[in-house]
Amino acid sequence: MTTSEYHEFVVIGAGVGGLQQLTRLLQMGRDVLVIEANAGVGGTWFQNRYPGCRFDSESFTYGYSFSQELLQEWDWSEMFAARPETLRYLEHVADRFELRPHIRFDTRVVAARYDEPRNRWRVETDAGDTVECRFLITAVGNLSAPTTPSLPGADTFEGAMFHTRDWPHDGLDLEGARVAVVGTGATGIQVISAIAAQVDRLTVLQRRPNWAAPLNNRPIGADEMAEIKSRYDEIFARCDATPGGFVHGPVEERFADADPAQRRALWERLYDAPGFGIWLGNYREVLMDPEANAELSAFVADKIRQRVDDPATAEKLIPRDHGFGVQRLPLETGYYETYNRPNVELVDLSEEPLERATPRGVVVGGREIALDVIVFATGFDAIVGALTRIDIVGRDGLALRDAWRSGPRTAYGFAVPGFPNLLALTGPLSASGATNFPRAIDTCVTWVSDLVQHMGDHGYTRIEATAEATDAWVHDVAHSHERLLMRNARSWFTGYNTNLRGTEKPRHLMYLGGAPRFRERIDEVARHGYEGFSLERV
Repeated sequence: MTTSEYHEFVVIGAGVGGLQQLTRLLQMGRDVLVIEANAGVGGTWFQNRYPGCRFDSESFTYGYSFSQELLQEWDWSEMFAARPETLRYLEHVADRFELRPHIRFDTRVVAARYDEPRNRWRVETDAGDTVECRFLITAVGNLSAPTTPSLPGADTFEGAMFHTRDWPHDGLDLEGARVAVVGTGATGIQVISAIAAQVDRLTVLQRRPNWAAPLNNRPIGADEMAEIKSRYDEIFARCDATPGGFVHGPVEERFADADPAQRRALWERLYDAPGFGIWLGNYREVLMDPEANAELSAFVADKIRQRVDDPATAEKLIPRDHGFGVQRLPLETGYYETYNRPNVELVDLSEEPLERATPRGVVVGGREIALDVIVFATGFDAIVGALTRIDIVGRDGLALRDAWRSGPRTAYGFAVPGFPNLLALTGPLSASGATNFPRAIDTCVTWVSDLVQHMGDHGYTRIEATAEATDAWVHDVAHSHERLLMRNARSWFTGYNTNLRGTEKPRHLMYLGGAPRFRERIDEVARHGYEGFSLERV
């Protein structure tokens, strides 16, 4: 039976972004409903249950900063918390701020259509219900639309086959199993490291090698946690000051002013330190200058050779098509040592192509490998996919997927011309994809909430990005890529995805000018009365 209801705000998604936006809107006294496809809160931390899943932001920089009470009452157990702990944290937030009554679980938004005469969005769900709202806010996540490569014969395989995002929620007994993992990005590296000791045989089907560096995780004791709580203001100020929104920021010294011994000493220290320091706490030039990057890449390549016993295997694990850090850097725990195990085989698909699946396994390079489980760690339709998989239709019947057919176009990641009152928390061309996600959420939720307050204070009921402001921002995003070696990387950071037709070359999906510059720009827009947006009373 189809039903219809009205709320001033509908938020799609109850993950990290949706929960904070819901909290802010409720604190403002607004009428809001969150629609969540999963059975619980947490977004990516609810859905992704694969072995080894954890974040690579320092845990004390990942939590919300909007509540001092929340900061003081929550203790993190590890420097980089595993998925179960992160989910417990988000569940605690939902309970503490009494958010669950405002969330409709197990309900997927399948379409949203703008009704221009009534200035409302009609949101359709997979339950056949329709919810109308004045403002539609998307908090669907940057990495929530999984992709898998086309594999002939996949439907004939008699074992278990799934994407990492669809890892069975009831768990999977891998003891004695023959398992293949396709893909060696950040997720693949976590899965491979976690299951190698459990399975009878592990076959890693590597499409392209990725650089990786040690996570160097460790427990956080009670005394250290108390010390962290005493300086949260300092920690978040540090995150606000760095381009990536992490505690790691580039060193002040120039690469050219340090001699090779000094550079190596810095890299040794960073390689042994926790987190992204080797990537983001380095010389600025290593991500901008090919010669500086080549020297750092050689240093990390030597580390791989030292950690992998078989020289031939080590060379297969060293990327040749891109330098260190010019793609999203996976952090690992014992990943390279995994290949020293007798039950682990690395298959380089550039040498032995993955031809097809069979009822008993897969065929690579003309030979069949018997398998019980095939796991695709093959990534996502990043940034845009979770939005374009919803049938979003704006003015004059324009579908969002058609508006973005040649690449996404937004004003600061928040809004799209032709789609009034549609606001994206972490939409394409924002800085969120390239920065510490919760810190970006702080920025975006604050900006959207201030915009809503401004509209209410002045009686505005409709907002839409102008074409001119959007054109200018698209140009600025393109310019932000020009100085970085990342601009030519075949990575989801640049919209490259071999699993999707039309994404075989880089696209601009995110702003790479750094979090501080992004904040400065959108704050300037707000100070000038939301210049670049059409505000109307209708």
